[in-house]
Amino acid sequence: MDHEFRDTRAACIEISGPWAPACAGVTDCRACSKARLPHFVIVTEPRAALRGLRCSARLAGDRERVLRLYLNPWRRCIAIAAALSSIALSGCGERAEKPSRGPKGPPQVGFVTMARSNVPLVIELAGRVTAFEVSEVRPQVAGLIRERLFTEGAIVRRGQTLYRIDPRIYAATAAQARANLQSAEATAQGARISAGRLKPLAAIEAVSAQDLTDAEARAREAEAAVAQNRAALETARINLGFTAVPAPITGRIGRSLATVGALVTTNQADPLAIIQRLDPIFVDMQQASADLLTMRRALATGGTVPASARVRLILEDGSDYGLTGTVQFSEAVVSATTGTVTLRARFPNPQGVLLPGMFVRARFAQGVDTAAILVPQAGLARDAKGEATVFLVGADNKAVKRAVTATRTQGADWVATAGLQPGDRVIVQGTANVRPGAVVRPVPADTPQRLAKPASTDAATNPRGDAGTPTGSSGGATAPSGGGSGGANRGGTG
Repeated sequence: MDHEFRDTRAACIEISGPWAPACAGVTDCRACSKARLPHFVIVTEPRAALRGLRCSARLAGDRERVLRLYLNPWRRCIAIAAALSSIALSGCGERAEKPSRGPKGPPQVGFVTMARSNVPLVIELAGRVTAFEVSEVRPQVAGLIRERLFTEGAIVRRGQTLYRIDPRIYAATAAQARANLQSAEATAQGARISAGRLKPLAAIEAVSAQDLTDAEARAREAEAAVAQNRAALETARINLGFTAVPAPITGRIGRSLATVGALVTTNQADPLAIIQRLDPIFVDMQQASADLLTMRRALATGGTVPASARVRLILEDGSDYGLTGTVQFSEAVVSATTGTVTLRARFPNPQGVLLPGMFVRARFAQGVDTAAILVPQAGLARDAKGEATVFLVGADNKAVKRAVTATRTQGADWVATAGLQPGDRVIVQGTANVRPGAVVRPVPADTPQRLAKPASTDAATNPRGDAGTPTGSSGGATAPSGGGSGGANRGGTG
């Protein structure tokens, strides 16, 4: 039942003092009137304070307070009994209200002193796996494929024969070149002998000098023919050797793109097969040029660049690759189409887990920030706009709210890049009791002491329900709670 008082007279007699016992008769409880219940009014406040008072069925007075009854005569005895009961319970009501008052003095908070730390600038980039070496198997002579000598998908060794092209034409060409060489050698030998015989005859002028000159020229021409035929024989032998197509590198060979009986040529567009070396293997990563500039600016203010960054891979299924790699190089140009810079890392791949074309994510430290400030996550909050703020212990132990810049984390801490300086004391415990400008009692956060809990006001001591403060509005939860309770007690006890 809700109890409410109303003024039953147009005016009250004039009051000379601060209390108004004569005005008790001007109030009446609507709820009790409708229910025909006895009620009375506690009159110790000025007349204006009677507005909003609770009925005496809920509030209790004490022995010093004056009771004025506004009842029907036949219910006067019942009302007196109710009044005496409320007077007896008034002491218990007041004693029950006292423990609900908030703790006196400023709230206790835990703080952490800020200091510079070495924080690695860890980045995560998307990447694609590429083979360490790639080689296309192509024919160097034309002909029909007589035989394929490998298993698709197997590991092949450098120099291993993969295809065999019909060698008969090239064998015949080599034999012809060998015969031509022998003929040229015989001709050259006869020319040398003829020139040798004419030389002493020309000395005694038995033959003319012109005959000797012509003989020597024929001998040199025959020697040149020998060299020419020897080169032709070597070419024929090489082409005959090309009929056996070898593996140019060691690696895993893919499917065969040519079948037995197919005609191949030296200038055809498609290769016979592709071989890829997969151990070790490369991962090509793309980093936005804007991120690269941000990282370099951060290192310029205080940081170092590792000589060889260790890289970890996250596979497509979210699992860790397990083996670490190293960054090999970074491109010196930015792609005009994507606006990114390519970085390449090298990884061991003994089990063949990484395959070319696979999508991965690479994590590595691109540098070390030696001037970073770490803020515990408990001490940093964000508003509706996403802006980060912290509470500091300022001068005279007053709480100061400050905006900071924190866009990345390191473990369980935020990395503050702006807004904080070494020596600042950031509140990380008891922030629910803090509001800007309020005095606090700071203690180190690692002190083994339980921080004081914020005072909670019992709803029974504040029937209006206006003294409680929600957890989100912790700025005035401690100090106003005592006032709220006091106000409720004054209104209840008159």
